[in-house]
Amino acid sequence: MATALVVAGGLAWLAARRRRRHFDLAGRVVLITGGSRGLGLVLAREFARHGALLALAARDVATLERARDELVACGARVFALPCDVRDRAQVDALVRRVEEHFGRLDVLVNNAGTIMVGPLEHMTLGDFEDAMATNFWAAAYAALAALPGMRRRREGRIVNIASIGGKVSVPHLLAYSASKFALVGFSEGLRAAVAKDGVVVTTVCPGLMRTGSPRHALFKGRHRAEYAWFSISDASRLSSISAERAARRIVAACIRGEAEVILSPQAKAVSVFHGMFPGLTADILAVVHRLLPGPGGIGTAAARGRESESVLAPSWLTALGDEAAERNNEVA
Repeated sequence: MATALVVAGGLAWLAARRRRRHFDLAGRVVLITGGSRGLGLVLAREFARHGALLALAARDVATLERARDELVACGARVFALPCDVRDRAQVDALVRRVEEHFGRLDVLVNNAGTIMVGPLEHMTLGDFEDAMATNFWAAAYAALAALPGMRRRREGRIVNIASIGGKVSVPHLLAYSASKFALVGFSEGLRAAVAKDGVVVTTVCPGLMRTGSPRHALFKGRHRAEYAWFSISDASRLSSISAERAARRIVAACIRGEAEVILSPQAKAVSVFHGMFPGLTADILAVVHRLLPGPGGIGTAAARGRESESVLAPSWLTALGDEAAERNNEVA
């Protein structure tokens, strides 16, 4: 009897805690970095569906304007701002302008990112620095700029889009994985640090998603072969999930104030397996590394995915990814 009462009390406490954390997005101001294409644009559509007011930031003005026009045509209220999130002064100004325009900032989604694919032999120190600048420092700049306003109001949401590569280091993505590991650590620690202020931080670790983004990724060495395996993996239903499904899950996690979301069954399985068998995981990844394209090609130079096409990519093997690119403003 006593045990049953304790269990019932615990369940009641958890239910009350979830209700307190529920965050109605209607009329809330949501800032999305990297919001002009790919997952950022799909997230913008999903937040708008919940009645949020949108602020989008991206470097490319033309892409940003296309995204804004699409969302406005669907009835969303959008404030679009060009911003290089690697520049702290620009990020500070971005947050300030959003707060001035809407009167506040309720939700920050750190989505902007970069990815470089290739063997370690062709990676330079600059590649690691660039990955850290976009994937880690940009998120830190934005979060620290948004926190004062959220603390004053004693509420707010920060959603950091990391990666399964921030849990398990993926072959040929070393600079990317290193920067995403840093973001995961920052995001988890930030959640604990700001909980007392009413601010909730969610860490999102997606696996492969069909966003259409590979054509904007950077490839080194045998860049055509690297682009082929990467874009085929990104487009396959066996290894990836749709960006729309990912966006729905991310927005739901923001509403509920979840601590962490690992997206896709494949990513969850990899994370669990790595946690249980780290040594074996490292051995398996070493084998995978040997199966991927070796050094050569353009060496330390970098080519965009759209500059690395071959008979395999684009092809029927990448059709779902190519369709996603058309939907999500990734073509230009």
